[in-house]
Amino acid sequence: MLYLIALGSNMRHPRLGQPRAILDAAIEALTQNGLDVLVQSPTIASRPLGPSQRNFANGAAVVETQLSPPQLLDVLQSIEREFGRPAPQKRIGQRWRARMLDLDIVLWSGGMWQSPHLTIPHTDMAQRNFVLGPAASIAGDWRDPVSGLTLRQLNARL
Repeated sequence: MLYLIALGSNMRHPRLGQPRAILDAAIEALTQNGLDVLVQSPTIASRPLGPSQRNFANGAAVVETQLSPPQLLDVLQSIEREFGRPAPQKRIGQRWRARMLDLDIVLWSGGMWQSPHLTIPHTDMAQRNFVLGPAASIAGDWRDPVSGLTLRQLNARL
């Protein structure tokens, strides 16, 4: 199965340094966790949503794995914790705050997925240029199963 993963960081890591370096290390962590990274987007800078004052480094990657969406979510959250992000149950009230690493499943080759902890496609992707820009640069023809539009078309609408 193929997955489109959005990556973001807006904090300095004590060992890795700036957010761009964190995204590079996150790509390496994906491969170390058994995911086949097929393509990676260039990293862009974006303004934060919400109360955070720090700019983000954002990117995207297409990965291949036999993991189901919940299994992949578990792997991604484990990687986030390795980089210093609190476990999901400890993030109450922390939406849009500064974060060391954010890994989100945006799309997958299976179409749509809905569960209490995971929705694919990502519910906010069509409104976020920091997701669509990098994603469209590497998977522009991939279609959003909700709108039927390609990522390139969605990105052009922003």
